[in-house]
Amino acid sequence: MATTHQYHSHLAWAGSTGAGYRDYPRGHRVVTPPANAELAVSADPSFAGDPSRHNPEQLLLAAASSCQLLSFLALAAYAGIDVVHYEDDAEAVMPASTDRMRITAVILRPRIVVAVGTDLARVADLVAAGHEACYIANTLTAEVTVEPAVEHADNDATTDQPLTAGG
Repeated sequence: MATTHQYHSHLAWAGSTGAGYRDYPRGHRVVTPPANAELAVSADPSFAGDPSRHNPEQLLLAAASSCQLLSFLALAAYAGIDVVHYEDDAEAVMPASTDRMRITAVILRPRIVVAVGTDLARVADLVAAGHEACYIANTLTAEVTVEPAVEHADNDATTDQPLTAGG
């Protein structure tokens, strides 16, 4: 039997837009059950938002990065690969245009450290499989590229193999 996963959040904002575009507050709260964890969110500072708060563009990028991590780690664990460290310096690109604004590219740059003796090509294959399994990347219309750097814990070898998907 197929399972349908559902997700919920609650968003709340209060203020007034009566004075026009420049003067209304962009800050709002997003609460996600069951822990009722709250995120303080605002617009990007370039859209008159609060730079001390997360913005939707950052959250979308964080979701893509997190999904890639979790998809890859699951596959690595099933394959018996000992991953000891994973970092990602991700980037999203949203060109300023008069057309419909959207993020057009997401670049994930995971740096993955695995136990000595691990087959680095196998790890790169699992990164690619994780990318294919990543439901956030599969949901986005932006091009999502993964540029992994994989090395042994003793730093004796590295492989860089960019992966691209999206549409």
